[in-house]
Amino acid sequence: MASSDPGRRDEEETSEAAAGEDEDTGAQIAPIIKLEEVAVTTGEEDEDALIDLKAKLYRFDKEGNQWKERGVGTVKLLKHKETGKVRLIMRNAKTLKICANHYVLASTSMQEHAGNDKSCVWHASDFSDGELKEELLCLRFGSVENCRNFKEMVEEIAQSQCKKEESEDVTAAAGLIEKLSVGESKSKEKAGEEVPLAAKEDKKENKSEPEKPEAEEKDMEPSTAET
Repeated sequence: MASSDPGRRDEEETSEAAAGEDEDTGAQIAPIIKLEEVAVTTGEEDEDALIDLKAKLYRFDKEGNQWKERGVGTVKLLKHKETGKVRLIMRNAKTLKICANHYVLASTSMQEHAGNDKSCVWHASDFSDGELKEELLCLRFGSVENCRNFKEMVEEIAQSQCKKEESEDVTAAAGLIEKLSVGESKSKEKAGEEVPLAAKEDKKENKSEPEKPEAEEKDMEPSTAET
């Protein structure tokens, strides 16, 4: 017989529902999809960070003749462990998308942005979009000190790259001169070997000519009796 009291009926239904939830059926539910751990690579494993600072990046839009924001995040100078090359790379803090990526070359020159001592500008062949593009870039740091430190480090790297290129040019020139010297000495040795061979041939030809007999030589001499 159903209870006529609504409050009591609600209590009974609630207790039955709680008992059903607490009941262990023994069933095991396996996950539909099994996710495996994936090793994430950044491409920076073979490089050492020389500097890592927070900044805001801008690129100059030639068509609109204005600066456009490209990303906010951390800018790094990474030195390769084997080649010694240094590149500038910056990722957006939210998406981790690369917004600047190029090597620091001997020709790289950073200058303070006019009217803002927290910013520096430079030209670069940037590869952040997957293809090389000549860009005019600008970094704005949170302090004058960070801007100065970053700028000075880039200048030091550019100078070291310039010295490295000069030493490589000198080494290449020395190697070329050495090759030319070796080639000239070999050609002289070859020419020196040909001379004795020619002399031997002339000697052989002289030996093949018959020698004149002594009698003929005497006949050819003028007779003293005739005089």
